[in-house]
Amino acid sequence: MSTQTAPKTTTAADYLAFERKSEEKHEFVNGQIRLMSGASRNHNRIAANIGTLLGVGLKGKPCEHFISDMRVKVASGGRYTYPDLSVVCGGPEFEDDVLDTLLNPNAIFEILSKSTAEYDRGDKFASYRNLPSLKEYLLVSQDAPQVEHFTRLDDGAWRFNPTEGLDSEVRLVTAEVVLTLRDIYDKVSFEGKEN
Repeated sequence: MSTQTAPKTTTAADYLAFERKSEEKHEFVNGQIRLMSGASRNHNRIAANIGTLLGVGLKGKPCEHFISDMRVKVASGGRYTYPDLSVVCGGPEFEDDVLDTLLNPNAIFEILSKSTAEYDRGDKFASYRNLPSLKEYLLVSQDAPQVEHFTRLDDGAWRFNPTEGLDSEVRLVTAEVVLTLRDIYDKVSFEGKEN
């Protein structure tokens, strides 16, 4: 693995060659390579909880989930991201035989932080909406038990379903999995209180 410095601007092919040798993760947006920052305890706990719930909920179904190390190619022009979690049903498609860049996620989860919330709700979601396979986008707060669930309708419009409170649940349409917020937020601390 390399710790080389990322070039300021590059092509998608150069980004992939660089990224596959890097010890750190980088997103690729508009010809720019962006270093990704580390995650908080709450972020990691939530991601682990959702991953576990998806693993159990998808058992025996023609779907699989990926954690944040699976890169997603969002645009042919070369936008690449690392969603916190993604789900694909009916078989994953990859960019090449390295099998590290997913092309057809059906659901994407992003765990919000103060530094990424605006990007995740704005530019990143706008970009994700261009993925024909994407049917669901879930933004998970790490500061309170809240999930913003967006579902693509048959006419291409997006429906917003906010969910709040530990006694609530989120139903994944694409994978027919129910996630309770109590399980998503197991062992997550809000303002110094353990749940």
